[in-house]
Amino acid sequence: MSHDHPILVLGGGCFWCTEAVFDRVRGVIDVESGYSNGQVVQPSYEQVCSGNTGHNEVVRLVYDPSQVSVRQLLGIFFATHDPTSLNRQGNDVGTQYRSAVYYTTPEQEQEARLMIAELEQGAIFNGPIVTEVLPLANYWPAEAYHQDYYAQHPNQGYCAHVVGPKVAKFRKQFSELLKP
Repeated sequence: MSHDHPILVLGGGCFWCTEAVFDRVRGVIDVESGYSNGQVVQPSYEQVCSGNTGHNEVVRLVYDPSQVSVRQLLGIFFATHDPTSLNRQGNDVGTQYRSAVYYTTPEQEQEARLMIAELEQGAIFNGPIVTEVLPLANYWPAEAYHQDYYAQHPNQGYCAHVVGPKVAKFRKQFSELLKP
C-alpha cells in the first residue's frame, strides 16, 4: 500500500457500522477497524469494551484526495452517526463509542473544526456537537474477525437492525460518492 495517501481516523460508535459505510466510498483505498488514542498497547476488543483502556472504536481510512476530499469524508461521518451524544451511539454506551476525528494533517483538523462550527451554526442537530478533534496519538488494528464484519454477517441481528439502515441512508444521501 502506498504511503503517500493521507490517513484519517474516525470514531463514530460501533466500528462495524462506520466501516460498512466507508467501504462503499469512492476514493477510499482502505478501511480498517481498530482502536486509538488509549493507554494500553495492543488492546483486545474485550479490554476496549470494558471502557478502562481509554481507547475509542475507530476506523482508519486511507484515501485518495484526488477522488474524495476531507470535507466529503467528514460530511459522510457527521451524517451517519449522532455527534451530539456523549460517549454513546444508540444502545452502545461507553467512552469507546465517543465521537471523534483523529487527524494526521493540518487540513483535516481545519476541515473538522470548520464543519463542526457550520453544523452548530445551522443547528442541524438537536444539541451541541461533542465530537473530539485531536491528533492521532496511537492506533491498533482490531482483531481479524472485526474486519469487514458487516460484509460477512449482514443478517446478524445488530448488523441487520443498525448497520443496514445506516448503509441504506448513506447510499441515498451520498449516491454521487458511491464506488461504481
